[in-house]
Amino acid sequence: MRLSALFLRIGVFVFAALVSVFAAKATVAVVEDRSVVSVRETLIDRGYDWTSVLGDGLQVILEGQAPTEATRFRAISAAGSIVDASRVIDNMGVAESANFAAPDFVVEILRNDSGVSLIGLIPTATDREALAARITSLAKGQPVTDLLETADYPMPDTWRPAMNYALRALEILPRSKISVKADRVTVNAISDSAAEKSRLETSLARNKPEGVRIGVTISAPRPVISPYTIRFTKDAEGVRFDACAADSPQAEGAIVAAAIAVGFVGKSNCVQALGVPSRTWSAAVVKSINAVEALGGGTFTISDTDISLSALEGTDQVTFDTVVGELENALPDVFALAAELPTAPQAGAVGPPQFSATLGPEGAVQLRGRVPDDLVNVTAENYAMAKFGQSKVTMGTRVVEGLPNGWPVRVLASIDALSKLSNGSVVVEPDLVTIKGNTGIPTAQADITGLLIEKLGQSAEFDIDVTYVKELDPIAGLPTPEECVAQIGSVTKDRKILFDPGSASITVDTQPVVDDIADILKKCSNLRIQIAGYTDSQGGEDMNQQLSQQRATAVLDALRVRRVPVNTFEAVGYGEADPIATNDTEDGREANRRIEFKLIVPEATAEEPTTLEAVEETPSE
Repeated sequence: MRLSALFLRIGVFVFAALVSVFAAKATVAVVEDRSVVSVRETLIDRGYDWTSVLGDGLQVILEGQAPTEATRFRAISAAGSIVDASRVIDNMGVAESANFAAPDFVVEILRNDSGVSLIGLIPTATDREALAARITSLAKGQPVTDLLETADYPMPDTWRPAMNYALRALEILPRSKISVKADRVTVNAISDSAAEKSRLETSLARNKPEGVRIGVTISAPRPVISPYTIRFTKDAEGVRFDACAADSPQAEGAIVAAAIAVGFVGKSNCVQALGVPSRTWSAAVVKSINAVEALGGGTFTISDTDISLSALEGTDQVTFDTVVGELENALPDVFALAAELPTAPQAGAVGPPQFSATLGPEGAVQLRGRVPDDLVNVTAENYAMAKFGQSKVTMGTRVVEGLPNGWPVRVLASIDALSKLSNGSVVVEPDLVTIKGNTGIPTAQADITGLLIEKLGQSAEFDIDVTYVKELDPIAGLPTPEECVAQIGSVTKDRKILFDPGSASITVDTQPVVDDIADILKKCSNLRIQIAGYTDSQGGEDMNQQLSQQRATAVLDALRVRRVPVNTFEAVGYGEADPIATNDTEDGREANRRIEFKLIVPEATAEEPTTLEAVEETPSE
């Protein structure tokens, strides 16, 4: 009985153990199934349907190919929000990232008086050393801050032309901000004057790279004028401004509108400038114009706050007094008026003394007329030589007594006024200075007016008839790249640059040809020139290519020595490629031994560059 009871107890214990094991396994299976189902549903709800969820006991295994590392991490986090994170096993992979889009290459360049700074992303294929050397060169000793990063992605086709254009712009713009992208270059800069702005815009408009949009904004600060001057005349010759200044577009509009109302026709030469002496400037000018109209004609000059009004000869005294009185009372308090009614000259009066100076188109200057003493005569001669050159001045003056007071000042002022012209004359009389001629300076008439008012006083009488001629303007008259090429072609039409046989040394006899080409190129701004060297087919191909490269480089160096800006030039040797004649005859071989100047312009990138055969070598290699 005792043994049976023991076996019974052991059997009960074993049975209970088996029941516990089976119960535990069932519980784990239920937990595993529920965990897998819950995690799978959560991942699908969140868009991670590329995952596979497996159960291994209490562990949840995630498998699948995640599109990115970030997506993989978010899938793990989503599973960890359903079950304990320690139970999540990550067996997921990440897709290859070869299809990632290349980044946008962008460079921001800033240049000011403190130096040059660059920041942005450039292709790894960029020659950093060459770029740094070029930036350092154009910085001209100023510090350069290089914060550029690189990315190893293919360089866009238009990246290099865009960057080259930006660097050319940076070279001529000392105060600028330039943004460079593969398809666009944006230039923002400040110039010193309106004339400088025009010159820079002309330079930047040339040689735009094809396929790259260009945006150029150049601002010119308003000049400061002192004294602030305007001179207006209405007489038998018409209505005109000899000088005009305004402090705002609104002020200029009011002044011009008043002038048009009394007969002014054409484009005004008003300059918007700083330095206006009063906010009521335009009101004073408009009232003065109306006063001239009420008088039937005359001239008024305003210098800062002093107004000088002169009526025409023959104006009725009563009308003159009435108009002057009304103007005095209508002017703002800050302005002071001085009015004059000229009297007709008496019959039989002796003609006034004169001094005249003429400037010929070739630059020769002749001084004639009367001067009060030898000192003034020598001073006038030296002053003219300083303005026009010692060899250009011819004296024909005469020393006489009894000249009016202030005559020396009028003589020197007239010479100064003549220097504003390209050709013309100036005649000085006691009561009148007359200037006539042509000029290449757009503001010459206003400049001469201001000069005479400053030297002779605002009440001085002068008659200015100056014509602006675009061809005489050193900026507007700059030759185009095509004109420069045509000029080089004219110089080299009947003359050749020769090299010593078998070498890259330019012969002494043909150095003047290079001098003439250099003189032309100095007048041409921002040309992109390729100096291409060619040989005939005699000799080895590699040797011919090397010789042609050396000769092209020799021409480039010869131009550099003559102080031609060759930073946009390149020398390339093509050897025996592209013959222009047969190599079976001596004449043909001589024709093939040549150097060509190729003008690289955007329009020519799809075809052949504009080519000029400017240089030929000696018949011997």
